[in-house]
Amino acid sequence: MLKKSLLASAVAAAALIPLSQAQAADYVIDTEGQHAFVQFKISHLGMSYILGSFEEFSGDFTFDEDDLDASSVNVEVQIDSLNSNHAERDRHILSGDFLNASEYPTATFTSTGFESTGDDEGTLTGELTLHGETQEIEMPVTLIGQGEDPWGNYRAGFEGSTTLVLDDYGIDMSDFPEAMHELELYVTFEGIRQ
Repeated sequence: MLKKSLLASAVAAAALIPLSQAQAADYVIDTEGQHAFVQFKISHLGMSYILGSFEEFSGDFTFDEDDLDASSVNVEVQIDSLNSNHAERDRHILSGDFLNASEYPTATFTSTGFESTGDDEGTLTGELTLHGETQEIEMPVTLIGQGEDPWGNYRAGFEGSTTLVLDDYGIDMSDFPEAMHELELYVTFEGIRQ
């Protein structure tokens, strides 16, 4: 079954790469317009995959292309918003056997650094907290696009993915095939400049 995804939530969630702006700008992730996703993929017994998402999350980011160290991103995911398109499985994943959503209702990601690896690409570093455990993760991120929308807002969109080892977050997978011990976390979102 699935595990602890967030972010993650987590998030996840998140990204900071060169935007063509001369100064730092603050963005709010556009979840109202459904232009943001926190998704996961995990093996099912080494024979197929379970795909799902966390449907309730929020976040923001700041970006300064002239000072990447001043850029930041924060995301909070509501764990009980997990949806893998199978209600009984979702209840099991959210139970004490896996995510234990009643005790750990949120997962958070807070960035600690960013390193550019090329045009519109970089590696985001930060702390992912889920299931009561905090681990530093790295997430390669890419700028998808940026510019003004038809309603007079300025937007920037990013995507990133990383692999989480579930044991690192206190999720015991010892009774399951090794293929299920890791989870792929994928995040994509548009931010609206404030």
